Amino acid sequence: MLNNLLAYITSENIYLFANWGVIPFWLLLIFAPNHGLTNFLAQSIVVPFLLAIGYFYLSYNLYLEKSIFDGFELYSGLDGLYSMFANESLLLIFWLHFLAISLFAGAWIVRDAKKYLIPKIITIPSLILTYFSGPIGLVIYWFLRIFFAKKISFND
Repeated sequence: MLNNLLAYITSENIYLFANWGVIPFWLLLIFAPNHGLTNFLAQSIVVPFLLAIGYFYLSYNLYLEKSIFDGFELYSGLDGLYSMFANESLLLIFWLHFLAISLFAGAWIVRDAKKYLIPKIITIPSLILTYFSGPIGLVIYWFLRIFFAKKISFND
């Protein structure tokens, strides 16, 4: 039975599960940001924990293949980054990283908007942009937040 389960846990399935799996949490952040279910699921450690399981699984498989550092050229220039992402497992690990960090940023936007009484309709475009482009949505939210918080702060 374990072999059947492991045969199903492929990089493609992890990718599909993670991509489709984060969408309900983003929808909770967008449409029900102050609901208890959103607080429990999308603003907690639940999703990063689930993504970390995939991250760990892929990293462990790379370790078993003795290739965890083969092709790890993150800081050797753009060509090194390109060749590193040619490894499917490393590419997927970094994609899971992006999904987790983006969702974390989206959850922070929702909590911060609640703190400064920013209307949900104002945060929706920032959340959507954060889902698709991470930092761009976060920066746009920050600019909008200035008007509601009545201050500019670089370290809140």
